[in-house]
Amino acid sequence: MRGGAAKRRGINREHDCLLVAHDRSGRTLDFHTGRGQVTVGQLHECLKPVLPDDALLITDGAIVYQHFAEQAGITHEAVNVKAGVRARGAIHVQNVNSWHSRFKSWLVRFRGVASRYLIHYSGWQRVLDDRPLTKPAHLLCAAVQLG
Repeated sequence: MRGGAAKRRGINREHDCLLVAHDRSGRTLDFHTGRGQVTVGQLHECLKPVLPDDALLITDGAIVYQHFAEQAGITHEAVNVKAGVRARGAIHVQNVNSWHSRFKSWLVRFRGVASRYLIHYSGWQRVLDDRPLTKPAHLLCAAVQLG
C-alpha cells in the first residue's frame, strides 16, 4: 500500500510501532519494531541490552510489558491510561506520550514518510530534543557528532 490513511485507530498491522524508552536523566531511546503490537521477543532484543538490572520499567497497561519484565527479572509498574489514570506519584508515562506527540506533530511537515526511514526521522527528532539548534553551525555540529 502506498500512502493513504489507516482504516483503524490504535496499534494494529496498519501502523508501524516505534518503541520509545525515556529515563529520568532525560535520555530517550527509540526502536522501530515493525508493524503491529510489540512482542516480548522484540522487547528482549531492544530493551534488555540498555536497561540496568535494577531498573524500574514503567509502561502502559499492555500485558506484553509485564511478561517481558518477569522474564528479564526487572521491576515493573503499569499505568492504566485507558482507565484515565495518568500518574501515581512519580510513576507515569507522560514523558513518552509527550515525545510521541511532538514526533507526530513534527512529521506532519513531511506529508508522510516511508516506514523504512522512520527510525532515521525519530533519530532526527531526538537530536532536536537534545539541544537547541538555533544556528546552522549547531546543526552541522550535531550532524558530525552523530556520524
